[in-house]
Amino acid sequence: MASTGASLCPTVMSSVFGREVRPSAVGSSKFKSNNKVLISTRRLALSAEQPAAATVGTEWKEGGLEKGMFEEKPEEEEAHRNTRIDVEEEKEKGMRKKHGSEKQVFEVEEERMSLKDYFDQAKDLIKSSSSDGGPPRWFSPLECGSRSSNSPLLLFLPGTDGVGLGLIRHHRRIGKIFDIWCLHIPVKDRTTFRELVKLVERTVKSEHRRSPNRPIYLVGETLGACLALSVAALNPDIDLVLILANPATSFDKSQLQPLIPLLEFMPDSFQLSLPYILSLMTGNSLRMVTASLEKGYPLQHTVEELSRDLFAVPSYLSVLADILPRETILWKLRMLKSASAFANSRLHSVKAEILVLSSGRDQLLPSQEEGKRLFKMLPKCEIRRFEDSGHFLLLEDDFDLVTVIKGACFYRRSKQHDYISDYMPPTATEFKKIVDSYNWFHMATSPAMFSTLDNGKIVRGLAGIPSEGPVLLVGYHMLLGLEKISLVSQFLIERNILVRGIAHPMMFMKFNKGRLSELTFDALKIMGAVPVSGKNFFKLFSSNSHVLLYPGGMREALHRKGEEYKLFWPEQSEFVRMAARFGAKIIPFGAVGEDDIGEVFLDYDDQVKIPYFRDYIEETKNEIVRLRTENAGEVANQDPYLPGVLPKFPGRFYYYFGKPIETKGMKHVLRDREKCHELYLQVQSDIQRYIDYLKEKREHDPYRNLLPRLLYQTTHGFTSEIPSFEP
Repeated sequence: MASTGASLCPTVMSSVFGREVRPSAVGSSKFKSNNKVLISTRRLALSAEQPAAATVGTEWKEGGLEKGMFEEKPEEEEAHRNTRIDVEEEKEKGMRKKHGSEKQVFEVEEERMSLKDYFDQAKDLIKSSSSDGGPPRWFSPLECGSRSSNSPLLLFLPGTDGVGLGLIRHHRRIGKIFDIWCLHIPVKDRTTFRELVKLVERTVKSEHRRSPNRPIYLVGETLGACLALSVAALNPDIDLVLILANPATSFDKSQLQPLIPLLEFMPDSFQLSLPYILSLMTGNSLRMVTASLEKGYPLQHTVEELSRDLFAVPSYLSVLADILPRETILWKLRMLKSASAFANSRLHSVKAEILVLSSGRDQLLPSQEEGKRLFKMLPKCEIRRFEDSGHFLLLEDDFDLVTVIKGACFYRRSKQHDYISDYMPPTATEFKKIVDSYNWFHMATSPAMFSTLDNGKIVRGLAGIPSEGPVLLVGYHMLLGLEKISLVSQFLIERNILVRGIAHPMMFMKFNKGRLSELTFDALKIMGAVPVSGKNFFKLFSSNSHVLLYPGGMREALHRKGEEYKLFWPEQSEFVRMAARFGAKIIPFGAVGEDDIGEVFLDYDDQVKIPYFRDYIEETKNEIVRLRTENAGEVANQDPYLPGVLPKFPGRFYYYFGKPIETKGMKHVLRDREKCHELYLQVQSDIQRYIDYLKEKREHDPYRNLLPRLLYQTTHGFTSEIPSFEP
């Protein structure tokens, strides 16, 4: 909603800007003398047993670390980093899964902090920093103290509020994979934007000298995003990764800019509009309820969480009042204007990797349009859009920054992203959200999976799949790769096995134009997909993974009319030699059912005859990485296109996993190219045989069509397993 008119001006300001500020030099002697200062604050109680009213005063402590909420980080380089202490133990929640007897697939999930926590900690932090009147400084939340080894540094650059708690909902998760420093700008500080750039730049240079082989992450929202871009432009040779939430580089197009002259004449007694603050800070209440229910939380829990956040704002209106005087708002608006101009004038110098997070319902900035502009201008920029989110994206309940980083493949510990060592398995919540998004597809296709035991018996389910890797699953790629959805999820649900799919590099590329620029494959990346390469194959087998391979690749998944269940394999048998090198078990499998849900009516051969489609295919072909250029014939025809498909009354998907083929001890035998090719042809022949088997057996499945399956679930429950044919 675009807000105009004098009556709405203060409400817009109240949702954006921070505290009362007074002039203070960043490089002042007072700041340097307080280099090793801790903000010592007892946590405010968050439970019913310890009411939030039990507040304790705060003070600054010189020298050693003391128990508290924050650990301050010095601006200058020091010999050793201070060690966090007194990290309170958090109650573990969520789903923990075991692979076999010990291997954990899902990470343990912890309860996220709330909007109430934001106000509690902001109140304490403001009091602590205002007692000394010092300039901006770094702090690190103690709940972020249990990070993994070799974690990269993450500097959080706050929005116009300046508190530095914008990541509070993400502290516990993000603190496990990053060393987090947050920038806090005290209430009475009037540091200019250029001085803030110098402060962050000094910290970046100091930490780069300390760990030159690790990236430094700059996460900034609105004003902080301009700050991150400016530092990156001034330091193109430092390895920086920028994550920008609704950057204020679009300030010249914002409804906020015309308010500067208006605020100059606004009386101090002008009251703020609480309803508008609530709508901006807490987001859409109905959407919050829907998101919580989708996560599987009971209604009572959802109502309690919603109530806690909704009543947090009026309970802490005094905190907002302390940080929202007219002078502060005016100062922040002017800073936004200068920050936007400073950053925009230097965008051409930015060489860093950038992930822009754009909200579709940002009422203060044209964030969607700005995201598109930055995406086109910056060479290493990716964008993720959140259509239903508002201005304060990072504080919204259903937004998870770690999930976004994982989906965009933006997490790395060294100069290059490693798809194996930098990969983090999905949490139970991430997995459930991905599976739930395909519930309609699962219901329509009701996958029936069969596997083969060691004694050769075919059984319903995945009992025949070895628990320990390395295992190589080799199969047929259905139209559009639709079989992957059920396959990967069922392996996790039934056997707690994470299958790492080998995918086309185009899934990991940036497309600046065309329809492919609108596509993201984040769900598949979260589930473990990696780009095809010999190096990634080697690393996956080295880590004893279950690997999913489709030798037919894009040509098989984007086949033409009449080519259902036809294999398009290259002549090379490299995957057999790689499997033998690590003693991996090869499991051929067949999958059928694409002809039961749709029929291709406009294929590649048709589209290349139509100018509009032909131009699109050529444009896309010139952008993507070309594979198998050394091959001839149909297998080399990997041009990307989207086939036109007529849907059918849904049938059913069937999978048949054959008996594992042992390659352990065959390393020397399979060095012989002829013997290696024989095994390659055996795998190919097995897959075709399994496809034919499924096509024949499905004729005897009384539940092949959708209507009988729905009737069965109506009488037996919608979570019951639907019978199939007898194997």
